[in-house]
Amino acid sequence: MAKNAKSEGRKSKEMGSVSLLGNTKTNYPETYAPEVLEKFPNKHPDNDAWTTFVCTEFTSLCPMTGQPDFAKIFINYIADKDMVESKSLKIYLFSFRNHGDFHEDCVQKICKDLFKLMKPKYIEVQGDFTPRGGIAIFPYASMSNGSKKYEAMKDARMANYSPGKYGMDLARLY
Repeated sequence: MAKNAKSEGRKSKEMGSVSLLGNTKTNYPETYAPEVLEKFPNKHPDNDAWTTFVCTEFTSLCPMTGQPDFAKIFINYIADKDMVESKSLKIYLFSFRNHGDFHEDCVQKICKDLFKLMKPKYIEVQGDFTPRGGIAIFPYASMSNGSKKYEAMKDARMANYSPGKYGMDLARLY
């Protein structure tokens, strides 16, 4: 490559037989966008089953300094009638990229937005934020459908919470 040559991304004709997810280019929102979340019916609402998402590249902006904050976000839920579609979740989480909010607020918003979308039996969201200024922050939020069983679960998990407890060993991902 020549000394000052501009590097460009791969062109469509260079993709060969590679099929992109959904066969369309993904448009990422430039601001916080809960409206991109989509759901689909749970085929097994009578079963209790955990679904876990781990976003290893979550980014938001500090509302005071505008500096980027980086985190791993763990989302655990027990679905009822609906489940969140994973590509829409990825785009939604990306929408925080230019969003200025505190770590705790981001985790609360994610929990509330997903609860509003799916109305799961139970949901919890944990943030594992990269230390800045020598301080790591691990916000945690949870919600339940209000039934006795899931309220008891919410209370027990909240009472026993500690950083990393409801996340996972990231060595399993890599």
